[in-house]
Amino acid sequence: MKKTLLSLFAFSLLVFPGIAMAGLSTNDVGISGPSGIETGVGGGINLSSRDPIAVAISLINWIISFLAFGAVVILLIGGFKWMTAMGNDDNIKKAKSMMSAGIIGLVIILASWGIARFVVSKLATKI
Repeated sequence: MKKTLLSLFAFSLLVFPGIAMAGLSTNDVGISGPSGIETGVGGGINLSSRDPIAVAISLINWIISFLAFGAVVILLIGGFKWMTAMGNDDNIKKAKSMMSAGIIGLVIILASWGIARFVVSKLATKI
């Protein structure tokens, strides 16, 4: 189990920076072009013109989606362990506890998404 978690952590370290930087071009980060002239405005990073509330909502949705994906993976692993338990009561107990932890995790994640959405919508109306 530790090996699987370590693999998922290493994979996330490799994938998420690529996802975060996917929309950036060389103009956004101020990298020098082939002529040696900096392509960014003032040589710095161009800031987004998006509304900060929209950025916060997008960030919250990404984080909650990642956590929900993890909970679903835990459910699937628990189901697989139960199917391969071959009648062993100890393995079935472990699989059931893993599946119940996944379901509880999903409930907590969905509740936190609802609370975050409510809080952000209330803050957005006050601004």
